[in-house]
Amino acid sequence: MTCQVMDPRQPALLASGVMASTSRDAAGQTLRAWRQRRRLSQLELASRTGVSTRHLSCVETGKANASRQLLLYLADELDVPLRDRNELLLAAGYAPRYPHQPLDGQQLGAARTALTELLAGHEPYPAVVMDRHWNVVDRNRSAAALLTGVSAELAQPPVNVLRVSLHPRGLAHRRSSTWGSGAPT
Repeated sequence: MTCQVMDPRQPALLASGVMASTSRDAAGQTLRAWRQRRRLSQLELASRTGVSTRHLSCVETGKANASRQLLLYLADELDVPLRDRNELLLAAGYAPRYPHQPLDGQQLGAARTALTELLAGHEPYPAVVMDRHWNVVDRNRSAAALLTGVSAELAQPPVNVLRVSLHPRGLAHRRSSTWGSGAPT
C-alpha cells in the first residue's frame, strides 16, 4: 500500500478537495449563467477581457480556480449587480467585497435625502421609489392617487408595483374597462 492510503489524514484531504471542487463548480455555474444572460459566448467574453477561452471554460466547469480579481473583472465585464458579485465571490470561497447598507441606515442618509427631494420635485405628478423586487420604498403625496380603487389588500405595505398593476382587483380592471369600451388605444 502507498503512504497516501495509509495516511490517516487522507480522508480530511479528500473532503476538503471535494469542498473546493463544489465551491469552484458553484462559482463557475454562476459565472456561466451571467454570461448566458448577457448573451455572450465564451469566445466573445474571452476576447473582451483578454482571458483565454480555455481558461474561461475551465473556470466555468470548475476545473480551475479563478482568482478573486479575475472573478471581479469578469463580473464587471458582464455588468453583474454588486449584490450578485458578492454571491459569486461567496460561491468561489472568497469574502464578499461590497457591503450592503439599508436605505434607511445612517450611512445612506444623504442618498435618502436626495430621493426625498427628487420625489417632492415631481409634485404634482406621482412618483415612487422601488426596490429590486418592485416594492414601493417611498413615494410622493400624488402617488396616493394611483391606488384609488385598488383593493385594500393590495394597498397594504409593502405595495408591489407589478402586483398592483396586473392584479384583477388592482389597476388591471381599469385597463380592461377602458379598452373594452371602444375607447381609442
